[in-house]
Amino acid sequence: MLAGIQAVIVDLDGTMVDTLGDFEVALNRMLAELQLPPVDRAFVERTVGKGSEHLIRSVLAEQLRRLDPAGCGSSCPATQPEARYERAWQAYQAHYRAINGDFSDVYPGVREGLQAFQAAGLPMACLTNKPRAFALDLLRAKGLEGFFQVVFGGDSFERKKPDPLPLLKTCEALGTLPAQTLMVGDSQNDAQAARAAGCPVALVTYGYNHGEPVRAVAADAHIDRLDALGAGLARSR
Repeated sequence: MLAGIQAVIVDLDGTMVDTLGDFEVALNRMLAELQLPPVDRAFVERTVGKGSEHLIRSVLAEQLRRLDPAGCGSSCPATQPEARYERAWQAYQAHYRAINGDFSDVYPGVREGLQAFQAAGLPMACLTNKPRAFALDLLRAKGLEGFFQVVFGGDSFERKKPDPLPLLKTCEALGTLPAQTLMVGDSQNDAQAARAAGCPVALVTYGYNHGEPVRAVAADAHIDRLDALGAGLARSR
C-alpha cells in the first residue's frame, strides 16, 4: 500500500508533539492582556491546525461572543475580532515564544518512528502550519530537529495546508516526486493537501483533526503510533 516511498514529510502539532498545553497557556496569557475571558482547552483542540492567524481570530471571536458591552451590543466596532487582532497577534507571539515547548510532550513512538525512517535511508521534512521560527525552536527543544533535512512553516510559502503548494514545494526541496513522498499528519488538512499534491498520506489516530474522528478521513493508512509506520516502511524498502 505504501511501497515505493522515497521520502517522508511529517506534520508537527498533533503528529509529533502534543502542543495543546503550549497553545492554551499562550492564548490565555494573550486574552488576559486583552482583558478577555480565558478559552477552554476543548475549543483550542478543535481550532488548531490552520495557522496562528486563524487560531487567534477564532479565539477572539469566541471570547468576544461571551461579552455584552453595555449600550453597544455586538455591533460595537471595539468588540469585533479584527479590531483587536493586531494587539492580540503581538501578545500571542511574545507569550508563545516565551513558553514554546514548556507545556508540550513528544508523543509515544515518535522518536522511534523517526529513527526507523532515518535508518531506512528516507530523507525527511517537517511541514507545519505553525510559524517556521516556532517550529524550529520546538523541534530543538524536543531533540527532534536533527532528523529533518528541511523544516517549513505556515509562513514559508504563499499558502498553507490544506492547499497543496506547501507539499509540492517540500517535495522539490527533498528532490522527490509527490507520488513517492509520504505525508504523515493528524488531520483532514494534511489529507486534503496530500491528495491535491499527489502524495500518499498516513494519519495518526491521536491528533487533533478539529474535533472530528480522524478515521473518517480517507487516507492510505491510519496508525496509532509513528514507530509502527516506520517499521513498515523500513521493511518495504
